[in-house]
Amino acid sequence: MTESAKTLAKPANFEDALKELESIVRKLEGGAGDLDASINDYVRGTELKTYCQTKLADARTKVETILKAQDGSITTKPFDAA
Repeated sequence: MTESAKTLAKPANFEDALKELESIVRKLEGGAGDLDASINDYVRGTELKTYCQTKLADARTKVETILKAQDGSITTKPFDAA
């Protein structure tokens, strides 16, 4: 896969995106590679970061808090982190 094709490839899922992002971060922190490769890695890393943030935000809106009332009934309400 060419670098430009890799940049355009959408991750299969959150876990794959995070794994690839972690690999890119280690590579960039290690200082290995030439300038062009580092720039391509940085661009791909920002794409993956955005993808992961979007997936996490979507998941957060789907999470519900399960509540058990004193009478034993169960209800749910949207998660509120605050």
